[in-house]
Amino acid sequence: MNEFDAQYDAFRKLIKSQTPEQALSTIRLFGMSDDLAKRIAERHQRETIEIRDKRQPGSVVRNNRETWYVGPQDGDRCWPALHDLLKRESSWDDDGLRDLDAASTKVVSMLDHPMEKSFSTRGLVVGYVQSGKTTNFTALIAKAADAGYKFFIVFAGIHNGLRRQTQIRLERQLVDPVIDQWHPLTGAEGDFEPPAGNPAAFFTYKSQQHVLCVVKKNVPRLTKLKEWLEKAPDYLKNCPTLIIDDEADQASIASKRTNPLIREIIDLFPRGGYIGYTATPFANLLIDPTAKDLYPEDFIVNLPKPRGHFGTEVLFGREPLDGEDPQDVPDGYDMIRIVPEEEISLVKPGRDEIEGFSPEIDGALRVAVHYFWLATAARRVRGRGVPHSTMLVHTSVSTLVHESFKRPLERFRSAFSELLRAEDTSLLDELRDLWEEETARVPGEEPDFGEAKVPFECLLPKLAGVVDDCRIVLDNSKSLERLDYETGPVVAIAVGGNTLSRGLTLEGLAVSYFVRGASTYDTLLQMGRWFGFREGYADLPRIWMTEELREWFRHIATVESEMRRDIELYMVEDKTPLTFAVRLRNHPALRITAAAKMRDAVKASASYGGQRVQTSYFRTDDSEWLRGNQAAAGKLVDRALNIAGARHEDLSGAGRHVLRDVPYDMVLDFLEDYRFHEKSMDCDAGLLRSYVERRVKSRGGGALKRWNVAVIGNPLSGSPETRYEFAPRVAVDRVFRAKLPSGPDAANIKTLMSRRDAGVDLDLSTLDEVTEGALKQARRIQCPETALLTLYPIDRVSPTKRPRREALDAVDHVIGLGLVFPVAGGEDSEVEWYSADLSNVVVEEDEFGVLGSDELEMLLEDDAR
Repeated sequence: MNEFDAQYDAFRKLIKSQTPEQALSTIRLFGMSDDLAKRIAERHQRETIEIRDKRQPGSVVRNNRETWYVGPQDGDRCWPALHDLLKRESSWDDDGLRDLDAASTKVVSMLDHPMEKSFSTRGLVVGYVQSGKTTNFTALIAKAADAGYKFFIVFAGIHNGLRRQTQIRLERQLVDPVIDQWHPLTGAEGDFEPPAGNPAAFFTYKSQQHVLCVVKKNVPRLTKLKEWLEKAPDYLKNCPTLIIDDEADQASIASKRTNPLIREIIDLFPRGGYIGYTATPFANLLIDPTAKDLYPEDFIVNLPKPRGHFGTEVLFGREPLDGEDPQDVPDGYDMIRIVPEEEISLVKPGRDEIEGFSPEIDGALRVAVHYFWLATAARRVRGRGVPHSTMLVHTSVSTLVHESFKRPLERFRSAFSELLRAEDTSLLDELRDLWEEETARVPGEEPDFGEAKVPFECLLPKLAGVVDDCRIVLDNSKSLERLDYETGPVVAIAVGGNTLSRGLTLEGLAVSYFVRGASTYDTLLQMGRWFGFREGYADLPRIWMTEELREWFRHIATVESEMRRDIELYMVEDKTPLTFAVRLRNHPALRITAAAKMRDAVKASASYGGQRVQTSYFRTDDSEWLRGNQAAAGKLVDRALNIAGARHEDLSGAGRHVLRDVPYDMVLDFLEDYRFHEKSMDCDAGLLRSYVERRVKSRGGGALKRWNVAVIGNPLSGSPETRYEFAPRVAVDRVFRAKLPSGPDAANIKTLMSRRDAGVDLDLSTLDEVTEGALKQARRIQCPETALLTLYPIDRVSPTKRPRREALDAVDHVIGLGLVFPVAGGEDSEVEWYSADLSNVVVEEDEFGVLGSDELEMLLEDDAR
């Protein structure tokens, strides 16, 4: 290790107990030169930016957030212990651990430094149903503890089963490996109870340990926690705290009692972070951002789908999104079996028929149970994967209906066992035919599964033992017997309701019989306990449901994919949770989420309607790429100048030119010629062109047929050194856009357009303040069907003295592009979208001043010195 590396390593160690700024001041006290301190700061900045800008997991981050965390380091104890434990578990391979490490590091980097005087972070992590979110936030807690956070509160759903499961997992994976580092306030049984004595004394005594508290989102428990914490205000002022809200869309939002309690607990910590975890973030994304609530204003992280995970689109397929080739869209595995409508009454009574109801184990349910036992026997032949095997029967929310299944299923099992032992040829022929049919429809030998087929003759000897081991378990809010995977291998047919539809993992779930209806996306999706990992039996899961439910899940798969693409698409820094609201597609028969959770939602436009799109990334080392864009821009301006009916407004005194009423086909030609950087994900030429063409051809007609094209630069100074000419009579001085520190493959200027630029073709004289909402309203009134295209000539050097910025230093001048679309009317699409209402959000933005040739010359001289 050279001297600089050793100095940098010492700086990183200091960051555990000091902010980066404090650490730099400390090392300067020991005589470090300003040049060495600057190099250390620059390296730290590069490493934090590298973590922040990683594609996976994707994220949207609030502007101006300074990141500080660069990953685990020597001396950490909690994360290495967790890593070693997971490595010993067969389900975690090296690739999975690397993904977990990267994802949890990125989330920690979004938090504030624990030594900041005060902070309040609001974030959201979006995973997949049954995808390992608990392990992800366990890794987050471990790394945050190593980094200096002291108090950890986990809100673990609303049911005892999930709270208990979470407590046990955190104790086994987080606490037990480094027991001297932790003090759990809660245990597996019960819930939070205030420890005896003064809480201030308790925290003082435990000051060298991290404190962990796993609490159900239950009003009495949350009240006890709040009242206990209120007795130690002095301690809490200096306690870096992280609150994890598991199943963050449930009870935390729009609930009259739980939501205020959660917010009051968060507010008790002047140095606290709140992160919601959920696979169904629909409600979280529709919160009013201007209310003092749990809207993820600081960041949204989109966890990648883990390898081997069975998700919605894998099972059900989905519809193509804008710009996708239908041939490339998954159509789902052939694992869904239809329950005929006429059989529903056999398993699901009407509202007035619940009392005395007795289900019939016949038809599709009979086949599903048979297949479950066959699949479990086949898994025993293979001898791999989790030792448990579970079947889910979910037909009703009523506990009386659940209880009505117990005796019929037990009678069915006994009768099956007797026939099996008697080697009844009719039953054996039926089972053989079922097995052959199912393994032919979903061959295990296919590349997606990589499993050898288990012949019927091989599984038959295991079948009797499977049936003997099979228990019928009722798991609901009233049942005394619950699914318990801690005491040994389980084979169970689980009949239940809401306790089986949130967070709780059904280990080894192989078969689901599901005819329970739901009215919202999140409720329906969370009931899909069949999502998850199926190591050793990826070819065997089956789901029995109605045709309507299958179509609903296919629709939700489309909604999920679209939502995640929004999050991925707007990773560029000028799109944040406060400037871009993720859109959620509506359905005629389903609500996105509960009505109370949608009260602040507004209708959103499809695709680009009402959006401001701008280039942020450029290839600064590719002269052919840069000159090609210059030629494309010059061609567009020259054609627009000479088109009949177009109007040229020469505002060169203000560094502006506006060309009005440009035909849309010229804009489409330009979008064909202009080359976007692949990292400018919201600037996809194909999507932009298809959106324009769809609007032009829409039923209402007229939309986007005419465009305004604006050139935006600095006023002409008279100096040829700063002048840029697009076409005769259209020239301005170049603008300056410095870049963020980044790698050589892409220069990120962060923000190209100001709000006033986005309204350059509008009359803004009557506006007291130019806000996004005011701009959209002005365009709706003045140019309801006309979009704006802006062109910026960016100086190739673009020197700067701004902190955390660098000169652009391109090999040629850069053409920046901005697009502003009017809010789409009803003709935009037959589909409705909803989003959070950002119209009242006030967001700071970069202000771009005017630099003349004298100032440019001065900056260049300074740069040279």
